[in-house]
Amino acid sequence: MMSGVILAGGNHNGINGTNRAFLVVDGETLLQKQIREMQSCCNEITIVTNDPQPFLRTVDRNIRIITDYFTGNGLLSGMHAGLSLSQNNDVWILGCHMPFPSSDAAKLLLTYKHEGVEAVIPWVNGKSQPLHGIYDRSCAARIGSLLNSGSYQVSALLNRLRWSKISEPPFEEHGIGCHFVQSIRTEGDYARLVKKLDRESLESIAECD
Repeated sequence: MMSGVILAGGNHNGINGTNRAFLVVDGETLLQKQIREMQSCCNEITIVTNDPQPFLRTVDRNIRIITDYFTGNGLLSGMHAGLSLSQNNDVWILGCHMPFPSSDAAKLLLTYKHEGVEAVIPWVNGKSQPLHGIYDRSCAARIGSLLNSGSYQVSALLNRLRWSKISEPPFEEHGIGCHFVQSIRTEGDYARLVKKLDRESLESIAECD
């Protein structure tokens, strides 16, 4: 089994004052979708946020909620906190802004995590997708070293790690669509996604009539 870590706090995570984890897509918040997917392959789930209160009111007590050790340092500080407290060696890290998380993708990534590999990360659309990756718990020490040196970019971490990239073909061979890397970064992204899903729903209803 794996540990699951949802990065759900820090600067720039809000849309109109709402943490992106609580945006609603297909009748569920992104957080609900992510927790459900993680529960199928993770025996513990941790949410890392700088504002725990809204999460305390909305998730079950068996979901751990923690804050950063290195506050105000972005994604790396959240990754550090989540990895540091994970009970399992293999950790699925997920950004709260991803509306279509895939446990099937996470399990496939895990099969590529061999000895000597510290992380396995999707390589989709010609670039790394580090916020839907599988990491070794030991990566926390590397991240801590980076943060102590004043380096706060995820790209700096990838330059330090021994990691494997998995591109589209293996996912497609297993029937896994690569839309799991999609993210909501702006209000416009959210509006376009909701509009697209509403249109697809109407087309589906029309086909059934």
